[in-house]
Amino acid sequence: MQLTRDGSSPSPVATAKFYSVKVQLYGRFMLEDRTEHVCQINEMSPGDVIIGTDVMANNGERVIAYIDHIGRVEGTVERLVSGGFLLSLIASDRKKNKIAAQLTWLANKHELDMPEDRRHQRIAPRNPITTLSMADGRQYPCRIVDLSISGAAVELRMRPALNSQVILGTMRGRVVRHFEEGVAIEFATVQSREAIDSAFEG
Repeated sequence: MQLTRDGSSPSPVATAKFYSVKVQLYGRFMLEDRTEHVCQINEMSPGDVIIGTDVMANNGERVIAYIDHIGRVEGTVERLVSGGFLLSLIASDRKKNKIAAQLTWLANKHELDMPEDRRHQRIAPRNPITTLSMADGRQYPCRIVDLSISGAAVELRMRPALNSQVILGTMRGRVVRHFEEGVAIEFATVQSREAIDSAFEG
């Protein structure tokens, strides 16, 4: 069930200069009494998040959450909502901008229409930080935000041209899409799960 602050149907909600987006993420959170509980996230912005759970928290309680694809966040319970509570996040502007970029990617991933999206299960790399190498030998640090056995999306400052031949870690491929924070790469051949684990191990 998708939740909103007032129990109405979901709609984008402004939080400072950010907006809430609809997502489907899972995670866990820890209350002040150190108990941990699972949760589901259906709406989030860089400034707050609705924690979907049967476990109730107290207004003003400090909560730490670990959310798939987002990572560790913390904040205070602003108020209870139907099926959970609204957590007001405590984060630096830099952290909020990173969350905004990740939420944008998650919300719009289907629009990138990467070939592997329809065919292969997502893989969480052991080490998301790697290097993108160009055909002329230039190398750029990057971070994997989405990965499968046939391709990946990476956060990257520069934008190689479409169809550029690249090497991500040790995987050869080509650039097939641009998006706001980086590029999508299709590997030259479908890789084994073992090869992926070896290429991007911590």
